[in-house]
Amino acid sequence: MTELLFYHLQRRPLESVLPPILEKSLARGWRVVVQASSDERVDALDAHLWTYRDDGFLPHGTDRDGLAAEHPVVLTVRDHNPNGAVVRVLVERAPVPADAATYQRIVVMFDGEDDEAVAAARVTWREKKAEGFEVTYWQCDETGRWQKRG
Repeated sequence: MTELLFYHLQRRPLESVLPPILEKSLARGWRVVVQASSDERVDALDAHLWTYRDDGFLPHGTDRDGLAAEHPVVLTVRDHNPNGAVVRVLVERAPVPADAATYQRIVVMFDGEDDEAVAAARVTWREKKAEGFEVTYWQCDETGRWQKRG
């Protein structure tokens, strides 16, 4: 059964939340596809993942570089799975893919400061729960730790 994890971004921006999630996925041996809604966001995330830490980087590529099947993490705007990922991360209201049931885990990250993004996440939550997906809601507490709320 595919898990859908909803991450409510309030106290921390996507750029600080995404890398640890990707690192944990890679540590488990999982391949990941990150889907954004714009090429500009893909480009920004691509640059960020090479430089977010002084002591390392996160191995990844985009679906435009011709080697997507070889990358453990692929950034894209398309609804496809070019590297055989078992985890899909959706940012900027990227839609849950039609093949959602083929993933072990789908992470929906939404901006808690954007009322439209919150409303869209609620709709997606209800729809996917009604379809039988296992859904959980995660919120960052005052100390910066993620807490499961639902």
